[in-house]
Amino acid sequence: MHPLHNAGVIVTGASRGLGRALAEALALQGARLLLIARTDADLQVVVDGIRAAGGVAHGLAIDIGAPDAAARIAGAAAQLIGPVRGIVHNASSLGPLPLRPLLDLTGDDFLGVLQVNLLGPFRLTRALAGAMALDGGGWIVHISSDAAVEGYPTWGAYGVSKAALDHLGRIWAEELRDQGVRFLIVDPGEMDTQMHADAMPDADPEQLARPADVAQRLIPLILEHPTGARHTISEVA
Repeated sequence: MHPLHNAGVIVTGASRGLGRALAEALALQGARLLLIARTDADLQVVVDGIRAAGGVAHGLAIDIGAPDAAARIAGAAAQLIGPVRGIVHNASSLGPLPLRPLLDLTGDDFLGVLQVNLLGPFRLTRALAGAMALDGGGWIVHISSDAAVEGYPTWGAYGVSKAALDHLGRIWAEELRDQGVRFLIVDPGEMDTQMHADAMPDADPEQLARPADVAQRLIPLILEHPTGARHTISEVA
């Protein structure tokens, strides 16, 4: 039996792109899924597809950046999938489009990105990691970006939020190491997604990775990685 069989797993940003691909890959391994996204109609398409293939999935339409999102997600998880063994923090915001220099962002623009990309994951981990530790441990994935380590013009708010998310994962890893809660930080690379098209509309989709392929390479990392490790999918054999 696969180690993910019957494990309760939450995936944020699950209505499209890598979040959707990961949800579908996790479902094939038998995980019980609670999928989070802002748009109910798009999310229900993913849920229905997983169920039609024999998987277990539930959807909750909510903005992960909302202050009450973590409590609502934790409550829904307890009712729908039981003890949470894994969380994938995949939901992300680029901020105002087209991307623009930091000098052209307002404080509210910047805060909006931080709410989704950093504070949302912090709140959700805080809501669930304690129960994970008491119930035998678990794993939490932070989906990052090369913008976390490279200073790309116009990617300021996004890059800062992902750099902070990386370090948040490292600190959580050290603080919860002895409680059996493991953290993985993953840079999936450039993928053929709507978010990439929004950020870089002139990019050639044929030169980009497919989210489904990235998801397949990520599953073994979830099961085998040392806590606090950062991986770039393009470098994973």
